[in-house]
Amino acid sequence: MKWKIEYPDRKPEYYDPKEVQLLLSGCTLKNHRKTAEKIFAGAHKTVCAWVLCDTVSIFPAGALEVGDKPQFKYNPRVQPNWMWEEEVVDGCHYHAIMSDASRLHYHQSYGGSHSDYTKIPTKKVATYEY
Repeated sequence: MKWKIEYPDRKPEYYDPKEVQLLLSGCTLKNHRKTAEKIFAGAHKTVCAWVLCDTVSIFPAGALEVGDKPQFKYNPRVQPNWMWEEEVVDGCHYHAIMSDASRLHYHQSYGGSHSDYTKIPTKKVATYEY
């Protein structure tokens, strides 16, 4: 698996999650609902979820402390939605999300709290596919 970062003005970039950590700001969790439901029903897996974000910062692996930061989960075989514990968070907007290997965590120290999320439309500046 590689992290794929798409920009509107250049070719996509790919990063090995064992080598880098990403800090995403101004994030919205998105997915192709119909594709996710097909995977949930047994179809072959394909990329169907991503994070829209305003900015992407790339750090060497281990540069950002994860600690006990809450984790977002997305596995359409289990649930065809982005999940936060038992809550569906498709379309929710967050101040910052950070990666740790292949996991995504809410980055509380970057600003706000989980309860600060909002469901708002965002402009596609960079796409971060998970």
